[in-house]
Amino acid sequence: MDWNLREDKPIYSQLIYHLKVAVALGELKPGEKIASVRDLALEAKVNPNTMQRALAELEREGILYTQRTVGRFVTDDLSIVDEIKESLATEHIREYLDKMKGLGYTRENAISHLRKYKEDKDGNT
Repeated sequence: MDWNLREDKPIYSQLIYHLKVAVALGELKPGEKIASVRDLALEAKVNPNTMQRALAELEREGILYTQRTVGRFVTDDLSIVDEIKESLATEHIREYLDKMKGLGYTRENAISHLRKYKEDKDGNT
């Protein structure tokens, strides 16, 4: 997993985001056992306590669950996976619209810009 952590946001929230994306993309499959806190922390190059905090939040949200003495697993509830995808899509749309607003675009202009981009891409492929 490419963690690509930045300095401008809390590390634990970035870890949560990356793990949600991995679940949404199927890199972490429903019902799959995930690596230990230590292994994930080493891979992401973060403190194990920070990784533990992120995993605990994902557990609180129902995305992960723990089986005592066995480890942590990705939920096998596909409706939760769908909710993750929807939530991530909404977050990306909100960020896009906020950035476009910062450039002086109205919401309608930003949506029109997307349509034009799609038409240009569809016409060139």
